[in-house]
Amino acid sequence: MTYDADVIVIGAGLAGLVATAELVDAGRKVILLDQEPEQSIGGQAHWSFGGLFLVDSPEQRRMRIKDGHALALQDWLGTAGFDREEDAWPRRWAEAYVDFAAGEKRSWLHAQGVRFFPVVGWAERGGYDANGHGNSVPRFHITWGTGPGLVAPFERRVRAGAARGLVRFAFRHRVTGLSATAGAVDTVTGEILAPSGVERGAASSREVTGAFSLRAQAVIVTSGGIGGNHDLVRAQWPARLGTPPQRMLSGVPAHVDGLMLGIAEAAGASHINKDRMWHYTEGIQNWNPIWARHGIRILPGPSPLWLDATGKRLPVPLFPGFDTLGTLDHIMKTGHDHTWFVLNQRIIGKEFALSGSEQNPDLTGKSIRDVITRARQAVPGPVKAFMDNGADFVVERDLSALVRGMNAVTKEDLLDEAAVRGEIVARDREMANPFTKDLQVTAIHGARRYLGDKLIRTAAPHRILDPAAGPLIAVRLSILTRKSLGGLETDLSSRVLTGAGEPLPGVYAAGEAAGFGGGGVHGYRALEGTFLGGCIFSGRAAGRAAALATA
Repeated sequence: MTYDADVIVIGAGLAGLVATAELVDAGRKVILLDQEPEQSIGGQAHWSFGGLFLVDSPEQRRMRIKDGHALALQDWLGTAGFDREEDAWPRRWAEAYVDFAAGEKRSWLHAQGVRFFPVVGWAERGGYDANGHGNSVPRFHITWGTGPGLVAPFERRVRAGAARGLVRFAFRHRVTGLSATAGAVDTVTGEILAPSGVERGAASSREVTGAFSLRAQAVIVTSGGIGGNHDLVRAQWPARLGTPPQRMLSGVPAHVDGLMLGIAEAAGASHINKDRMWHYTEGIQNWNPIWARHGIRILPGPSPLWLDATGKRLPVPLFPGFDTLGTLDHIMKTGHDHTWFVLNQRIIGKEFALSGSEQNPDLTGKSIRDVITRARQAVPGPVKAFMDNGADFVVERDLSALVRGMNAVTKEDLLDEAAVRGEIVARDREMANPFTKDLQVTAIHGARRYLGDKLIRTAAPHRILDPAAGPLIAVRLSILTRKSLGGLETDLSSRVLTGAGEPLPGVYAAGEAAGFGGGGVHGYRALEGTFLGGCIFSGRAAGRAAALATA
């Protein structure tokens, strides 16, 4: 029996690179397939902020953050809310991942050259009880070099394998089928697409120039999720979140289409938790887009006033940065697809970060000088570019003009100036002394007790309508598609399972295609910094297991 390689890896994103790197270390021959051109190697991870969930790290200890395995597992399980029969493997993956994050994860990455920005971020703060959703402490570690800095060591290992003759790249190869011999999946078939020189992330040609059929002892599916396929997002939209939005932005390129998941299902794979997904509520239109409907996520500090489409303040604890899916649930019940941040220049200058490697050139370029320059600016350059050019931004000196501008953005008179003014003035009155019944104001004071937030992420409490802090700013926020939380069901060796719970011979899965492990390691909600880490952890497991199976 002749094979073209020991293992075929489908998808050259982060999970695929990690799996391939582990296979190379074991001396296996690998064919790495991807439907996109070579310039898109690294996939979605390249565009990311590079955030990683770590537990009891040196960075945390230097920031006087007390963290530990028990607290992290409490937070994970309280956030995930596992409650289904098919959550058996996802829960085991969750326990294993927290072990990894509290154990060898940082040292293993550090040995490969990965370094971290010294200030630890605090994402998904929750706002419920101790057993509920959210991170009890800051755990969001930003990779020095952002997404490209995290991809680099694995790409380097894979290219070294190619130089040794162990890796063959097959870009512009779109998989259309998996088939088996004697009960084991060993053949990958598909279409060869025309060469494309488009820039990374841009739509590439779908012209078919040929066909391929490749055989290997094992296949690893690392093809990503569904975020670029809005039709599929809507088809799998959970009933618990109501009717899908009519208008959504895309946080990922269009080729993140989920089609490989259906192909794996047709070959016998169990695809579970399809209705679990992760979409951001703070999306803004990219004023300089690369792909269709290109959106950017605001990573906000806790101070902006968050209003729904009609000017009503969002309820407790739906403050900026506290509960992504809780906020999404509330928004979908309002009957509108958008919301608003209302703030001022002092707040935006300190509290707005934009997700994405390209929106953080100082961190991506590993420039200490540029980081210091950014910290000294009234408004960081990438944020200022959106203020000046973004279709969702309204900047005015007085509130009347601001509200008129907000209505002009939506082309609907949904906002009444008196109502908006009432919300802002009531909030501003709470700034008169250190005591307050406004829980968002309490959260702002609490955030500034953490040195990292006080230094770079949370403005000193002040009135939004303070003229000295102006001008006033309003930002329309849209739903931004991002991640599938469900995926191909896998055991702890990343072997794909059938509907009967048995391994599908020859098939492994990792990354978003596997729900970042087990078919849904996050359950219903995520803690942030866990998507890239899930790709790394599950990709490593898949590569090592497939290497053993093909020895």
